[in-house]
Amino acid sequence: MITYPHLKKGATIGVTAPSSGVPAELHDLVKLACSRLEQKGFQVTCGDTVWTQYKAKSAPAVKRAAEFNALMADSDTDIIIPPWGGELLMEVLEHIDYENINNKWVLGYSDISGLLLAITLKTGIATAHGTNLIDLRGEFSDETTAKWESVLSTNTGESVLQQSSVQHQKEWNHADPSPCVFHLTEKTEWKTVSNRNVKIQGRLLGGCIDIIRHLIGTPYGDVQSFRSQHINGEPVIWYLENCEMNTADLRRSLVQMKLAGWFDYCSGLMFGRSPANTPVDHYTIEDVYQDLADELDIPIIYDIDCGHVPPQITFINGAYAEIEVDAAKGKGTVLQFFRP
Repeated sequence: MITYPHLKKGATIGVTAPSSGVPAELHDLVKLACSRLEQKGFQVTCGDTVWTQYKAKSAPAVKRAAEFNALMADSDTDIIIPPWGGELLMEVLEHIDYENINNKWVLGYSDISGLLLAITLKTGIATAHGTNLIDLRGEFSDETTAKWESVLSTNTGESVLQQSSVQHQKEWNHADPSPCVFHLTEKTEWKTVSNRNVKIQGRLLGGCIDIIRHLIGTPYGDVQSFRSQHINGEPVIWYLENCEMNTADLRRSLVQMKLAGWFDYCSGLMFGRSPANTPVDHYTIEDVYQDLADELDIPIIYDIDCGHVPPQITFINGAYAEIEVDAAKGKGTVLQFFRP
């Protein structure tokens, strides 16, 4: 079965950097995000790793893991939110104390998705793929991003509905700060490979392909055991997003996932918008999706609100979901059931 944490009012947020920390010149961004959350009634505490960054990591792997384990064990900390992603989260996985993971949310994306997926697969405790701390520094959040609070406040046995965004951000423009962190200028359009309406159901798993593909063949990526031990063999819906890979590298990664059995008993795949997906020898991202649809014979949805082209929906690893897409309108809904 799946165990769901619950976000209470006035919760204490523990901020730690299991991947990258924040360099000194950007410390004000962390402080601003913390103050915004405190204005909303949260208590916020930051660990030492948040404030340091050297050679592509916040600190040595053992120190990063120890700080995370300490926050997880701390009864006064209700939820853990890293400042952002990074590059070398993979180094900490073997040092995490999975035997003593407490029932509290871990929220993040990008490199952090490797930790989120590992926790859910190994323990059956739900984790939250969504906004990071830095992106909560605005005077207000767009409707899609702001939904993280109500999603994480959902009680076990209840459900929560999210809609596709109206607009998304084309590119980051840090030189032009605004009351809302994201500059939402482009019309959002969810698409399906079949160009038909799609409705899929199953347990959600996913993250950034760049990192979660490296869990294959390790003790932290045993999807088959998770299916049998925690979800009674129910089908899986994978939500995936590509940060930096070209289409050939993405294709290789997806084939590897397929060969590793990750797509067995899969009812559908969803792909987030991507700043990457550069074609190789005229092999486009649409070609990648079509090849996958032909091989797996399941619905494939793409350009959803997930990942490095914000805003993003809060997806719960382990939750049962009903996903619907109106192909003609380019709109979608994500209904998540916090079903044990």
